[in-house]
Amino acid sequence: MMPLAPPVAGLVLAAGAGSRYGRPKALATTPEGTSWLVRAVHTLAAAGCHPVIVVLGAGADAAEALLGDHHPGELVVTRAEDWADGLSASLRAGLRAAAALGPGPLAVAVVPVDVPGLGEATVRRLIGPAALGPAALGPDTLRRACFEGRPGHPVVIGRAHWAGLIASVSGDTGARPYLLAHQAVPVECGDLETGADIDVNIDVDINAGVERETGGTPGHPPDR
Repeated sequence: MMPLAPPVAGLVLAAGAGSRYGRPKALATTPEGTSWLVRAVHTLAAAGCHPVIVVLGAGADAAEALLGDHHPGELVVTRAEDWADGLSASLRAGLRAAAALGPGPLAVAVVPVDVPGLGEATVRRLIGPAALGPAALGPDTLRRACFEGRPGHPVVIGRAHWAGLIASVSGDTGARPYLLAHQAVPVECGDLETGADIDVNIDVDINAGVERETGGTPGHPPDR
């Protein structure tokens, strides 16, 4: 039975054109042919996020077609018509979609589509209390995954922060200034995975967590 009031929604940001990657990352696949987008949706859902919101923009029709037969449970697809304005447009669209849900989640776990190695265990750690002692997830929650001290994803944003973020984010900077100003709690996940994002076209060994360069250089976890 689906929960009546899901505490955490998943939010996949997949609207960008992927100019450095060479095509929209919403259409990218692993060397084995697995869609990054579908993988992100399944990972968030398996970790307990409900529903999963996907923000599309560049290549939206083709990306939405990928999701057609390959998503579990409830999926909310929204489009950032102003996606060319940068990451902030995707984040605003996703938070607005989350705010429109009823009865509505307490928080969203935000991931970009270009972290195809993201594991279920990492998401569970971010949305659960285990890594933070007695701290319970609530509307004021602001957490960020870190990998050997390096900030990455997921970022868990309680609904009390949504309006402030929608009003303040701009360009391609995303939530970074807000997270810094509001002292987002770091949650170390380096024991689980590398947290690396893929900024250019490389082969990724998802199981081994090893990246093999085929053009350009691996991207660093972005300041989203």
